[in-house]
Amino acid sequence: MNVDVPADRLLITVAPTGAETAKEDCPQLPTTPEEIAETAAACEAAGAAMIHIHVRDGEHKPTLDLGLLREWVAAVRDASSLVVQLSTGGSVHDPLDNRLRVLDAEPDSCSLTMGTTNFGDDVFSNPWPFVCELYQLSQEREVVPEFELFDLGQVHALSRLLTKYGLPYGGRVHCDLVMGVPGGMNGTTDALVAAVRDLPADVTSWSATGIGRSTLSVALASLSKGGHLRVGMEDVLTLARGVPVEHNSQLVSRVADLGRIAQRTPMTPAEARVFLGIKGQ
Repeated sequence: MNVDVPADRLLITVAPTGAETAKEDCPQLPTTPEEIAETAAACEAAGAAMIHIHVRDGEHKPTLDLGLLREWVAAVRDASSLVVQLSTGGSVHDPLDNRLRVLDAEPDSCSLTMGTTNFGDDVFSNPWPFVCELYQLSQEREVVPEFELFDLGQVHALSRLLTKYGLPYGGRVHCDLVMGVPGGMNGTTDALVAAVRDLPADVTSWSATGIGRSTLSVALASLSKGGHLRVGMEDVLTLARGVPVEHNSQLVSRVADLGRIAQRTPMTPAEARVFLGIKGQ
């Protein structure tokens, strides 16, 4: 951990929307600039330090429209101090060129998935040339990437990328283990331990995301290994069987409480900027 951030701090990232769930199926999903601004403020108050954003259009459909990307980034920054991370994954149907243009919206951070993954019945395409181009673009634009790792092959691909192109902007290497996606690694303690064991030596921090029913088991495993957490309605829509999530802040509050039991204090956005090597807002 960065010497300027106390060792007991817990980075909580909230992923409030995603690209998979339809607004009509989940009306409480934040899909407008006003809703994302309110969500950002409430989640910061609950303990989040970073927000991972997928943008929706006026019909609540996933979009990579640059004007809307910029509008959502501005809305979050006006309402909160959260580190703004834009998804470069978009939806599984977005062309690679459009995904590269996400960095034109000038986020603090961006997701960078380290390989192609079967994503349920779809394919989340991340061919190696695209990964390399996006990484070099993030270095050029001074945007800090979060390396998304869906399986052990992607853990090893991260070593290959860092060896070829060096460290990201800011000099820190933060990755997120995305666990429980049908087609990716299991959302289990054993899978998490295996992935953490194989992380490159250059990795300075890591978090874990448990999809669906694996949310709590992955959160507990990550805390037990000294990792950080990502939660949100992109990843899970229930608090327990038959109990829907009404607001993303509920998910943030729950893991903040778990962190405190493990004697971990939620990181502030200012601490997260130092921790991740992000330039000042």
